[in-house]
Amino acid sequence: MSNNIPLVSIIVNCFNGEKYLKKCLESIIDQKYQNWEIIFWDNISTDNSRKIVESYRDSRIKYFKSEEHVTLYSARNLALKKISGEFVCFLDVDDWWTPDKISSQINFLNKNSNIEILYTNFFNYFEGRKNKKIFSKQALPFGRITQNLLDHYKIGILTVMIKRSILQENFFKENYEIIADFDFFLKLSLQKNISVIQTPLAYYRIHSENLSKKKLNQQIEEIEDWHNRNVDTKHFKDYSFKGVKLSMQILRIKKYLIDGNKKNALMEIFQKPISLRKLKFLGFISFSKENIKKILS
Repeated sequence: MSNNIPLVSIIVNCFNGEKYLKKCLESIIDQKYQNWEIIFWDNISTDNSRKIVESYRDSRIKYFKSEEHVTLYSARNLALKKISGEFVCFLDVDDWWTPDKISSQINFLNKNSNIEILYTNFFNYFEGRKNKKIFSKQALPFGRITQNLLDHYKIGILTVMIKRSILQENFFKENYEIIADFDFFLKLSLQKNISVIQTPLAYYRIHSENLSKKKLNQQIEEIEDWHNRNVDTKHFKDYSFKGVKLSMQILRIKKYLIDGNKKNALMEIFQKPISLRKLKFLGFISFSKENIKKILS
């Protein structure tokens, strides 16, 4: 690390994000660590997002507007071309950080100068219920964690701090709308040690828009595509893809439950391999379709 207070570039992607935008921006402004810049990438919003951003008179907030509406990961790649920091973080407008998020990571990296990728635990915040739940009660993996990520992917992009030099050589796959971070960090895990702070330092907001039937269908399609493209490649020849298949089953269970198709949900739950991660959804079978969606969001 070139100095103990490096500039941190924070990419905030936005498309019609006015509802939650202030919470997101203020969680950055209120950071204990203050040597940061926001690269705010507006993906042709039609709401008041730009007005909200420009109401903050802070030269560290740099507003950019896309020339055309593009996919989320295309927008991330475009925003990456504007960064100046030694380290990069990502925060979408639905989500927010604890005040010590950046300082905790910079302190860790100052003590471990060989680390290039660092993530943390986080809270899921359920908008419908107005409560939070820690994402992982078990210790998160670190080191060469490719198999861990294939078994149960647990890197929240909102928690990551990554060296700029890595992002100059690696970009997000733009053909994926939802799982490009999954693809990105799995590919990096084949080459790099990834470290972790076990403390939750961010909040991921779960609401009806990011748990929609359309998004679940798209996520299932994208993971199936990723699986088919990578399962037989030389890069992953020594790894098991059972966890990826299980993730697809769990997504289908959620979709069936939200659709009210309890018969298909039960069939998916008891389809081999049997897993505690699937069996926990048995508790939802007796609930109404409306209550299931409310609980999950």
